Amino acid sequence: MTEQQAIEALHALPRLPRSGASLERMQALLDHLGNPEKQFKCIHIAGTNGKGTLAAMTSSILTHAGYKTGLTISPYVLNFRERFQINGQMMSPRTLASLTRKVLDAADAIIAEGGEGPVEFEAVTAIAFLWFARQKCDFAVVETGLGGRYDATNVIPAPEVCVVANIGLEHTAILGDTVEKIAAEKCGIIKHGSHAVLFGQSEGVENVAREKCAQEDVALTITAQEKLERISSSLDGQEFKYRGRGPYHLRLLGEYQLLNALTVIDVCNALRSHGWDKLTDEAIDEGLSHAQWPGRLELLRRGPDFIVDGAHNPQCVDALMDSLAALYGDKKLIFLTGVLRDKDWQQMLRRALPLAKAFVVITPPSARALDENELAAWLNAQGVQAVPAKDTDDGVRRALELAGEDDAICSWGSLYFTGEVRRVLTEQ
Repeated sequence: MTEQQAIEALHALPRLPRSGASLERMQALLDHLGNPEKQFKCIHIAGTNGKGTLAAMTSSILTHAGYKTGLTISPYVLNFRERFQINGQMMSPRTLASLTRKVLDAADAIIAEGGEGPVEFEAVTAIAFLWFARQKCDFAVVETGLGGRYDATNVIPAPEVCVVANIGLEHTAILGDTVEKIAAEKCGIIKHGSHAVLFGQSEGVENVAREKCAQEDVALTITAQEKLERISSSLDGQEFKYRGRGPYHLRLLGEYQLLNALTVIDVCNALRSHGWDKLTDEAIDEGLSHAQWPGRLELLRRGPDFIVDGAHNPQCVDALMDSLAALYGDKKLIFLTGVLRDKDWQQMLRRALPLAKAFVVITPPSARALDENELAAWLNAQGVQAVPAKDTDDGVRRALELAGEDDAICSWGSLYFTGEVRRVLTEQ
């Protein structure tokens, strides 16, 4: 089996289970593989916005502290193997092929015994756990795929720390139609024997987390944004203190990344309280200053500035626009984007209009996409220049043609779209 054959075989698995939400399929698969999930310590991360960044920052800090650290994320930006990393290095193509074969063989055995085979995300998660166990990782930083309570990753024993990132309305048909209902699903990762850390947010969400922690007899830390001391912020990064400690240096841009960093520091403080004493302030600073997360307010070039971001819902777009306003002040930006018709696209674009010099718009590769000409017409009716482009390559070209050397361009949309923009820019 080659790398490409492995990826195709995984994509050929069902996306959704026949039998509904359950951890039984995932547990059966791991039982057939020798229960690799029991062979390393975990940091488990759920949430709506920011969980990937939290995972990347936490992994970087643990690695710089000297712990062998696995990382599994969902989705990826450019390369499927981004989903499997140890100490910042992706799994090799050969390893992906061999472990995929092993997981698929286990799935075949389950089906032959009359059981239900895994869906794609369950198989991908099993590959990650098997690799981390074989490589004898000290830690695995594990990002949930969807929800928390019935997410495939939630078969792990009690993590060292359970982390709940910022909660917003998403997948409401599955998770619930209020942030409190969604928070209850996300907080399903909190288990007795862990320490919980919550990104500070609405009182309703915080109360859900408190109730769950009381049920599980788990200590809870809520990020204290009032204890943040900002020192400096520029396109080169951010410097700050938190809870009277620091200064810390963060390469990632944006106010929301700074707030995510506070959550990660609280994770490290929780680990230190449990005896993981290599997590010094120096290791935390080193890990934050080296943390990378492609496609999140990522500055890819200068003259003109070209920033890419994976904002794809109103909450993300609000955070992105706040960050751009902080970085560029009154300067208007050129936006490159495309939207899905069934998303709240008008709300997202209205949030961007005050910062817009012009838009370049494409039709995303989806049956649910809003046509670029229809989107351009709507934007022009709002009084902002909008240029339709036939695809991502054409969109990047047109945005660069509109921009002068002192302008700034920001591409935003799905992570798939963001990955395509990164590809076009890096190939030029």
